[in-house]
Amino acid sequence: MKKLIFIFLATLTWAANAQNMIAKSATDITPLLIGEKIPNLTLKSSDNTDVQISDLLKKKKTVLVFYRGGWCPYCNMHLQALAEAEKQVMDLGYQIIAVSPDSAENLKMTAEKDKVKYTLLSDSKGELIKAMGIAFEAPENYKSVINVNSNGMNTSFLPVPSVFVVNPQSDILFEYVSPDFKHRITTELLVSVLKNLK
Repeated sequence: MKKLIFIFLATLTWAANAQNMIAKSATDITPLLIGEKIPNLTLKSSDNTDVQISDLLKKKKTVLVFYRGGWCPYCNMHLQALAEAEKQVMDLGYQIIAVSPDSAENLKMTAEKDKVKYTLLSDSKGELIKAMGIAFEAPENYKSVINVNSNGMNTSFLPVPSVFVVNPQSDILFEYVSPDFKHRITTELLVSVLKNLK
């Protein structure tokens, strides 16, 4: 019996540690699953102030987006599409929050460029990205770009582009995680999901 308990605890420890590791590639990630909670960590807002993610999530149901950075054209197209669908999303009772490894200063440029009114947050150290289980080792040709855009805070990882729908208690209700950064959930599908989650 003691051996079984030890194996169970060792498995739990491994699973918890796997969430905080950086995977070797985008296809090796171990994202949090539906029913699990978003960890409460501190991120930076675009005006460089500390923000507790749970304080934002408890305000209302949330579409929580993780993107590679404002330098990524596919991310910019996705952020713009979300901006265009924001009224529909809000009418269904949700807010949009998008997180990237970009520095707080670079969030402002992204917001202006992509005409984004929803909340952008900086996770330059990758604490939430790693805890979500979506961090992976950046290919060599990306490292200088992510270093510059994170103001030197990040030289090694990228998040797999992901969308999590979360309730005010931080529980994950739905997720779309795509290791192929060129593929994002369409706003039509997202809106349909939000309607069905009501």
